[in-house]
Amino acid sequence: MTQAQAEAGIRRGRKFAQVVEGARAVFMSAGFEGASVDEIARRAGVSKATLYSYFPDKRLLFMEVFRRECQRQADEALELIDISAPPEQVLPAAARRIVDFFTSSFGRGVHRICVAESARFPDLGRRFYESGPEMARARVAEYLRGACARGQLAIDDVELAADQFIKLCEADLLDRVTCRVQTEFTEAEIARVVDGAVKMFLARYGTAKT
Repeated sequence: MTQAQAEAGIRRGRKFAQVVEGARAVFMSAGFEGASVDEIARRAGVSKATLYSYFPDKRLLFMEVFRRECQRQADEALELIDISAPPEQVLPAAARRIVDFFTSSFGRGVHRICVAESARFPDLGRRFYESGPEMARARVAEYLRGACARGQLAIDDVELAADQFIKLCEADLLDRVTCRVQTEFTEAEIARVVDGAVKMFLARYGTAKT
């Protein structure tokens, strides 16, 4: 199934959402490698034939779950975070959500499979980038533009600054996750990275005088 066909299935498949929700539950608990097609079909309440009619490759199903999860978290962040608030309030909350996602079992799983398989399946890597890193950058950049317009930040290249903020949030933690050196982190370890990211970013782009 091509990407165009998969997207067409989203529009007209009667049990598509049912399949994706069942897969989400399985992927969240078992990860990509541990998720079996039999278990996904059972959890979704559909036959394997129905599942395969939408997703002949488990990777495509995983990426659709990932895309929806990223969208869900992005929409939830907009509901929970007042994007008109000052950077000192918004950036710590945004940083925490970024860290929580890529250190979660689901975030770890999707990152590993996309890095491992993108050479053989370039479309998988592209869809991962569009659904994850590109979406995150766009949402951060949108806030930064507004903060600049309000005089709360001074940034010449908003897209670059958005990338820099996200990378600051990944400091020390993402490499450990990717290399499987560490999968669980304490509140102190997370707070250290979040606080450091926000302070460094505001030291470079903040306009508030202390």
